[in-house]
Amino acid sequence: MSTSELAVSYAALILADEDIDITADKLQTLISAAKLTEVEPIWTTLFAKALAGKNVKDMLLNVGSGGGAAAAAPTGGASGATATADAPAEKEEEKKEEEKEESDEDMGFGLFD
Repeated sequence: MSTSELAVSYAALILADEDIDITADKLQTLISAAKLTEVEPIWTTLFAKALAGKNVKDMLLNVGSGGGAAAAAPTGGASGATATADAPAEKEEEKKEEEKEESDEDMGFGLFD
């Protein structure tokens, strides 16, 4: 990460910590107050647009918790019977895919021949 990106990231974190809306002007003001002159204005604009309307604190707290919840297991007699009926069909599809892969190898040539 470049110095410019790091400076804008820290400025955005400061604004988020103070519950201040993140705008390009406010980011640039913080960066100027830190006497960092090599930060181009494009970085503040990019970060402001990327973080517009987002709660940075929530983003930081939820890092790594991505993905939805697992699907619930079917309950009851009818849905359980449907689940077991689908299982053989899935096995047949897997066999077909494996056979297809094997037939590609039987062509008589390889990548490094």
